[in-house]
Amino acid sequence: MSLSPAFAKVSVALLSWNGRRHLETCLEALEEQDDPGVDWEILVLDNGSTDGTADWLRAEILPHGSRRSRVRLIASPVNLGFCAGNNRLVAESAGDAVAFLNNDTRPRRGWLKALVAALAAAPPDVAAVSGKIIDWEGTCLDFGRGVMTFDGHAFQLDFRRPLATARVPAAGEELLFACGGNMLIRRASFLAAGGFDEEYFAYLEDVDLGWRLWSGGERITFVPDAVVHHRSSATSDLLGLYNRGFLFERNAFLTAYKNYEAGLWERIMPALLLTLVSRTQALLVEHNPGGATLILDPYAGHIANTAPGKGPAPTPYPAAASLPPAWTWNGFKMRWRGYGPLDFLRRGARKLFGASAAPSSQPVPETPRLTDERTIAQLRALSWLLGNLDHAAARRAAVQKRRKRSDREIFARFPLYVVPTYPGDHILFAGSGFQAWLPEDLPIIRKTLDEIMSLGG
Repeated sequence: MSLSPAFAKVSVALLSWNGRRHLETCLEALEEQDDPGVDWEILVLDNGSTDGTADWLRAEILPHGSRRSRVRLIASPVNLGFCAGNNRLVAESAGDAVAFLNNDTRPRRGWLKALVAALAAAPPDVAAVSGKIIDWEGTCLDFGRGVMTFDGHAFQLDFRRPLATARVPAAGEELLFACGGNMLIRRASFLAAGGFDEEYFAYLEDVDLGWRLWSGGERITFVPDAVVHHRSSATSDLLGLYNRGFLFERNAFLTAYKNYEAGLWERIMPALLLTLVSRTQALLVEHNPGGATLILDPYAGHIANTAPGKGPAPTPYPAAASLPPAWTWNGFKMRWRGYGPLDFLRRGARKLFGASAAPSSQPVPETPRLTDERTIAQLRALSWLLGNLDHAAARRAAVQKRRKRSDREIFARFPLYVVPTYPGDHILFAGSGFQAWLPEDLPIIRKTLDEIMSLGG
């Protein structure tokens, strides 16, 4: 295979954070790669690891063998994150194109050759090609195509479904975004688009990059023969489930805010913000002690001594018998606040004079306490966004300045999805109030989560 002089070398970028055991397998598989037809190198960034990765590479990999001599080590004393770490690798690379590969993968022998051949043969407006990711055993799909929701979240279509039934794109089929764990991109295109947004740290950075490439006039296509086996979440699990929740929410909002074109952003923003608020409220109410008091209407007969309204019945609360005794200070305060002054005095009078009237049916609400880590992650994401509005606006301006293709054209190819995922989503998305806030001319596909991916494991 002969390539043009402008495409003479490829750099394989490997990021590793405490992943020495994964690197051993990954580098061995890279050592067995078929000749891709171009000069190539392997760059490994040890991202502040504490498992001896850098020392192992220096002792066992770098000095040995002609093929292993293509490995270069770049060491960072701290964890830069996925985005800044890969940007560092691109800056250090000598290739005209960069192949991003997760360290917890095992690429098949023809992986790099397939990526190189596809990108070399593609028209100049194809900035990147994306390979197929399957599970470690080779039976289920990990990534073939991704879909994006209206609010900037994304899913791997048919994730963990058997390969025999999973929807896998054909060779050369267009994708909205390539997976950051198996893609080859022209270095010039990556840099011109701004690379990965380093504020993301990790997650959804490839969705954001894909949208920027498309709006900048370029395209992304699929290479089914570029296959890697993946130990799903082997590295991301180290971040912790709830810390990842912070990244998902913050990065999804940033992706939507930066990339929606003017005119469409202002129309989709109310639905996006309503969704963010609804999810935060649902987490507060459903997963924190006393959270149900947050949906209490104080003027519906519970606090302000008013008659119950005609609206929805208030959420039931624990029986008064479970409260501290009335003669204790805590018991007194909880009853005073819960019953309201008038009902509290009535109850006291009945006890004092032996009245036989039925006690009030209104129980005492529990004081809300924030204990759920998912809720905390959600609130942290909101706090970050509020504290970084000006900078996010500047990033948006930079993205829109280089736009050459409209969102109308992009979404005609890749419709947006509405997928109930978080607590409360099913009720919110089915409501006429929410639907009234979605732009009528925006292509929308409605799916349940189990229609998008396997929920079995």
